[in-house]
Amino acid sequence: MKISCVLSEEEVNVDHMERVEFHMIDNHDWVEYALCAEDEPDSLFVQGAAQRQVRMRCMECPVRLECLADALQSQMSYGVWGGLTERERRVILRVYPEKTDWSEWLMHSQDPLAVELRKPRVPQSLSMKHLRTNAKALREASLSVAARG
Repeated sequence: MKISCVLSEEEVNVDHMERVEFHMIDNHDWVEYALCAEDEPDSLFVQGAAQRQVRMRCMECPVRLECLADALQSQMSYGVWGGLTERERRVILRVYPEKTDWSEWLMHSQDPLAVELRKPRVPQSLSMKHLRTNAKALREASLSVAARG
């Protein structure tokens, strides 16, 4: 099930962003529980130092993992979703191209990155340098976890 909302350019100050789809996870309308649900949409599409403030707020959100799973599943190209920037999500998508159920992986996987992402803080292992340096090791750890169970 999906909820689609069409946003006008006045509502979102990003001209390439006309449609946002929120996927229901476990048939729950998680979107209404998001801390940012009442915020101006522009506040999630920021750059530089402003991203840090948005990310810190995400870490307090009760539906952060659902939001992140939706952003990864939908391959959202812009904005902060689930506490991660577009660059961080792109790297995750490149490191884990075989993932098809991001919700399941984020919520239950023993993969080191999934475990780190579940912690209510900006993930230490998600620095761009760390991911680039350790992409092969992360992939191998993911395959090892998958082979065990």
